[in-house]
Amino acid sequence: MDTCGWIEWLTDGVLANEFAPFLQEASELIIPTTLQFELYKWAKREKGEVMAIEAIALTEQAQVIPLTTSLSLTAADIALKHKLSFADAIIYATAQQHDVLLITADDHFEHLADVTYFSKKATK
Repeated sequence: MDTCGWIEWLTDGVLANEFAPFLQEASELIIPTTLQFELYKWAKREKGEVMAIEAIALTEQAQVIPLTTSLSLTAADIALKHKLSFADAIIYATAQQHDVLLITADDHFEHLADVTYFSKKATK
């Protein structure tokens, strides 16, 4: 699950119920350290340091994947091919390298392979 999914769930956003089932077994999630960076930054800015630390504690229940040379090069190729930002490319490349679906509401991933996409537009 990417950062937007965590934010939806943590804030009880319009798609929180869509993402909730994926968080029931946190130990089965793959979490790139880049996602932890994004989530901590967002949570600290929007909700304060305590919420940010609590959010990261939740991610620590999953399998946290560090940024390696192999992953960064794969992500760079993906970023070039699909015009993704650094963080989005790392998150997608991590899912690809671990052969798991990426669960997201981020439009950048909508048409990519191995993505489960929830549209916010459909909920409005």
